[in-house]
Amino acid sequence: MSLSFLDADISNLVSKLRTEEKIALLGAPNWWNTTPISRLEIPSIRMSDGPNGVRGSSHFVSSPAQCLPCATSLASTFDVQLVYQVGQFLAEEAKLKSSVVLLAPTCNIQRSPLGGRAFESFSEDPYLSGMMAAAYVNGLQSQGVSAAIKHFVGNDQEHERTAAESIMSDRAFREVYLYPFMLAQQLAHPWAFMTSYGRINGVHCSENVDLLQGILRDEWNFTGIVMSDWYGTYGVDQPLNAGLDLEMPGPPRWRTPTLMNHVLTAQKLLPSTLDERAKNMLSFIQHQAHLNPGVVYGDGKERTRDTPEMRRFSRDIAAQGIVLLQNRDSVLPLRPNRVGKLAVIGPNAKGNVISGGGSAALKASYVITPYTGIQDGAFKDLEISYAVGCYAHKYLPTLENYLLTPTGERGWLATFYAHTADGKLTPPIAEFVLQDTRVKLNDFLPTGLTETWTLKMTGKLIVDKTASYELGLTVAGRAKLWINNELTIDNWTKQTPGDFFYGQGTIEEKSTVDLKAGKPVDMLIEYTNTYPPANKDDEGSSTPESQPALMRGLRLGGCEKIDAEVAMKEAVKLAKESDVVVFIGGLTPEWESEGFDRPSLDLPGRQAEVIHNLAEVNRNTVVCIQAGSATAMPWKDEVAGILQAWYLGNEVGNAIADILYGKVNPCASLPMTFPKRMEDIAAYPNIRSEFGKIHYREGIMVGYKHFLKAGVAPLFCFGHGLSYTEFELSDCEVNQTGTDVEISLQVYNVGSIAGSKVVQLYVAYPETGITHPPLQLKAFSKVHDVAAGKSATAKMRLDKWAFSYWNERTSKWEVDQGQYVLEIGFSCECIKWKKNVEVKEGMSW
Repeated sequence: MSLSFLDADISNLVSKLRTEEKIALLGAPNWWNTTPISRLEIPSIRMSDGPNGVRGSSHFVSSPAQCLPCATSLASTFDVQLVYQVGQFLAEEAKLKSSVVLLAPTCNIQRSPLGGRAFESFSEDPYLSGMMAAAYVNGLQSQGVSAAIKHFVGNDQEHERTAAESIMSDRAFREVYLYPFMLAQQLAHPWAFMTSYGRINGVHCSENVDLLQGILRDEWNFTGIVMSDWYGTYGVDQPLNAGLDLEMPGPPRWRTPTLMNHVLTAQKLLPSTLDERAKNMLSFIQHQAHLNPGVVYGDGKERTRDTPEMRRFSRDIAAQGIVLLQNRDSVLPLRPNRVGKLAVIGPNAKGNVISGGGSAALKASYVITPYTGIQDGAFKDLEISYAVGCYAHKYLPTLENYLLTPTGERGWLATFYAHTADGKLTPPIAEFVLQDTRVKLNDFLPTGLTETWTLKMTGKLIVDKTASYELGLTVAGRAKLWINNELTIDNWTKQTPGDFFYGQGTIEEKSTVDLKAGKPVDMLIEYTNTYPPANKDDEGSSTPESQPALMRGLRLGGCEKIDAEVAMKEAVKLAKESDVVVFIGGLTPEWESEGFDRPSLDLPGRQAEVIHNLAEVNRNTVVCIQAGSATAMPWKDEVAGILQAWYLGNEVGNAIADILYGKVNPCASLPMTFPKRMEDIAAYPNIRSEFGKIHYREGIMVGYKHFLKAGVAPLFCFGHGLSYTEFELSDCEVNQTGTDVEISLQVYNVGSIAGSKVVQLYVAYPETGITHPPLQLKAFSKVHDVAAGKSATAKMRLDKWAFSYWNERTSKWEVDQGQYVLEIGFSCECIKWKKNVEVKEGMSW
């Protein structure tokens, strides 16, 4: 290990850099690393995707990792200390992957539950989002790993995300969308910010001077680096002049010597600006190398850890995030004296639904499915039966658990070939064993390939039940599937565009085959990185205009082909014979993902119909929904219990079981409003880009603020969450000095078992002629493990920010004098105590 760089004076080091070396520092050599400058012993540092785990530096051959609950689940805990611990945990995971930068947390606003990445963001409320983000960042950076908080700003939906302009008022911009980033900067000081893809005031965020220099650096005193989202840089001089330090990923498209020297010669970019950006990058790299010399100068290998302590931690935070929405007749927890026969039904019961899709997805080190968790956690003599009820997948489930390589290893074999001048295949270039039938090649290719190349995936498919199976092949590129040397799926000759791989792939082409239990069949997929020809006379193109070929890969799925009516009847029959039914369904990473938004709130497939039919024959039906945001629940009044289980990571099954059996008393609260219908969403109908613009016409009335202001009844309100015990508030004391207010109150457990509870404080502003939301969350406190019949003290603080709003005329934060009402309770609709406080003198800043 060389210490010269660690001890170097950065300004002096910049003076030693050649122009081409400065340029190299501001781009990347690959998808995940910064550029090393070996001449001056400047190391490369690695980054990795978050936010609910650390994938590592390869989609293709991923090192298994711990998958933690998604952001909406974390926010449901309303527990700053717990989220801080999550950050600490992920920092250690990052170091295991030789990474010192985690591309997280996602701090955008859940403007609409239909947003494809809604599960990645904490909340619809800017204060809760900011507090959760700050805790996450503080935990991560306390262990020396940099956060790259994202996406700054306005990436609140996926439709036309790289081009669309977010049209919003200055007040909404400040009070809603910038606010969580501002809080995170004030309370945690992230070492890196990542820009969003879209535009603000007509200018892409990655080249927006007012945003990056004016607000972030000048006003908020940010001193770290600003990086682009992947392929979110759209020019040469504009982003550099605005303050974008790092173009990602590499190799760079814009920051090449040819383009950079051209703008320098034209004086569209000054050498002093180039030096400033290089200085920022070197300071950042040096800082991370100081904190993590063993990682930065280590062997670069990626490792997986798995300990009983880790499993307990993951299980606990997963259970802490599950929201008990409804519990009629105390159907939960399941108890031996009330339940002898339990029916577990639903498409997700035996599925590996652990996270949303896109950047958040990773290869889990293990998965406890809901059915396994319910079985393993059951009390004595409980009889558990299962039926699928219906399918609800968008793409057929992946098949890695049913594949063996030609030599008998688990998984299948990937073999790469280059092409000769006449298009024939060379001898194999490289071979890899993969244990995933999602094959992504965007961040990895072996050396030695030609411009066009071939990948062959081979293995033996062995199913455990004799039946007809539907297989599906999706590609970004071209591929064919053979089974026992017979062409089964052709996604090569003619293709239909789909949303696979961020919209750069095809739909899933399907075929049905008959398979026998235990009898292996030979699978072969031949894939090439070219696309079908634009006309029949061409051989195919590697980079047609309609396909930029940023993404490459394939996905193989399959499952037993079922008769939907028969499956539903079997589930209903089982429900009739059982004491309690637990239906486990919701969404999957294919329905909720980066790259596209959901078309509606409805549960996919026939889930709603199945739930209705189950509830009709069994009044003790409990529905457990796995989804990162709100879904429609037309069956709400028909079922006894509802659990919102989000995406919970590796320990999903154990966490759900812990709540069902009462081993954990639920204590989570909704970080968003669940609407009854899509038309009730505050942003409706402006939830898509129209002619390159997204109109935020709801202004500051986002989420619960809209529902309260408009008098619209939600399905479940913001902050709602039940427990297996009951709580009351009393003895509230308020001490005020100007706009600094301290609140203390007692939280009494008046039920029969120990439990934890979130106390929420909302502020109602005085009537001064300025429009304000009826209530705004400005503080919260969680009391833990309060014994039955006992109480705990909840303390909260307010400062000037709790009474402020953005004055568009003066472009300042302003507090008006007058009477403000503090409203404290267990949700925005369950207010238990009110107190007026007076601000005698207004102020602005």
